[in-house]
Amino acid sequence: MNADGTERGRHPRPSLTAQAGRAYGAIPPTALVLLGIVSVQVGSALAKHLFSEVGSFGTVALRLFFAAAVLTLFWRPSLRMDRRTWTVVLGYGVTLGLMNLCFYLSLARIPLGIAVTVEFLGPLTVALAGSRRWLDAFWAVLAAGGVVLLMEGRGELDPAGLLLALAAGTCWGVYILVGAALGRRTTQGNGLALGMAVAALVTVPFGVADSGTALVQPWVLLAGLGVALLSSVVPYSLDLEALRRMPPRVFGILMSLEPAMAALIGLVVLQESLHLSQWIAVLCVVAASAGAAREARPDA
Repeated sequence: MNADGTERGRHPRPSLTAQAGRAYGAIPPTALVLLGIVSVQVGSALAKHLFSEVGSFGTVALRLFFAAAVLTLFWRPSLRMDRRTWTVVLGYGVTLGLMNLCFYLSLARIPLGIAVTVEFLGPLTVALAGSRRWLDAFWAVLAAGGVVLLMEGRGELDPAGLLLALAAGTCWGVYILVGAALGRRTTQGNGLALGMAVAALVTVPFGVADSGTALVQPWVLLAGLGVALLSSVVPYSLDLEALRRMPPRVFGILMSLEPAMAALIGLVVLQESLHLSQWIAVLCVVAASAGAAREARPDA
């Protein structure tokens, strides 16, 4: 017998996580990030098709319920943690749930590309917070200019949708800070799985109260599973692997493409066309985010 309890001469079957690790290792980290961006935006477009059947609350509930189920089955996280770690996990889950609720409520009112662009102001603010350099001030002004262009070319945009997207962005900024603490206090995907379970507990009651038995239609459940995989499980897993193999600054630059990708996915999948000024606004936020990530200090 070997030290790990296996018999000599026999090769244990590779675990699912080991197989996934080898599969990820064959893909360049840049491609992982780009695949994650496409996945999450296609998932958002698919989610929008569910709104007419189960509404925003029901769609969020399905997404987070299935995401929590898949991640819990995959990681099998331990519940034995100290009080401070549980506080971080609960804060992460509540923030994640509120962020998704606000984002999907905004998505029901405004185009996908605009919702993601406004939401992206949250992580951009976190990236620029505390900086005293003139160049970072320029990136902040550029992003603000993009928002002004969105307002000028809003056309039929719902103000409530914009405010909800801004609330989602605020939650995203908090999510980044709490997520960093979660990464320090938990290992592998254990914290993510538990946090996702907390987010599901926060949102599922809203979905059940709003949609009722419509949630248990077979095609709705299948679509909800697809949204969970595309919007949560796949991109979070790809991002985690990419961050192990590239500097965070490069990761941030690639992630800044997300508003533009959302606008493209919205155009192709949802036929949501933007005015020229709105496209320019999206590009302003993309440029500001890329610039802020490019100039970020290594210890930021």
